Amino acid sequence: MTVHYDFQTIYHVSGFDRPHLPVTLNNDIDSIVPARWKLIPFWVKSEEEANKYANTLNAKSEEVFEKSSYKNVIGKYRGLLYVKGFFEPHATDGKKNNESYFIKDPTSPVFTLGIIYNRWQDYNTFSIITTEANDMMADIHNVGKRMPLIIPAEKRHNWLLADGREEIESLMVPYAGDLNAHRTFRVTSARGVDTNIPSIQDAI
Repeated sequence: MTVHYDFQTIYHVSGFDRPHLPVTLNNDIDSIVPARWKLIPFWVKSEEEANKYANTLNAKSEEVFEKSSYKNVIGKYRGLLYVKGFFEPHATDGKKNNESYFIKDPTSPVFTLGIIYNRWQDYNTFSIITTEANDMMADIHNVGKRMPLIIPAEKRHNWLLADGREEIESLMVPYAGDLNAHRTFRVTSARGVDTNIPSIQDAI
């Protein structure tokens, strides 16, 4: 695997900042390259429009073949996002998110999420695919009951090289493996505080 990603480690960042993150795309499955979070479709013409464009940080697996922003890319342009973990919100009253949890794979320090991407202007942009939550994640993300599409190591090539809607849909399922979770500092309420620090992932 050839690595062409040379950015500082990110411990926490808002997707609305449209950060560059490390991915493998199915146009070069032997490389790790930067791509910018938030898929921008071809009809958006400027950076100003891209910043204002509707929220395409995540793409629901149940809608990805129908929604205009995604339907022309899901069949051709898929990839893997490399992460050490991800944050999810929790609502202690079942209504309003007031806690954050950090989710990790206990078997690997780095794992992969399924993405779709689009080449826009002179760089790649992407959305993270989400699925219905598995039992564990439904308890944590108890308002939306969603989770990112986790692609296990043994299915990475399947996801990158899948041919046709049926094969792609068969891979967009809630994760069946083990995950670890712990409560962290409430990251989205940290206004004016730098959250891109290692301790943001620590348990409290």
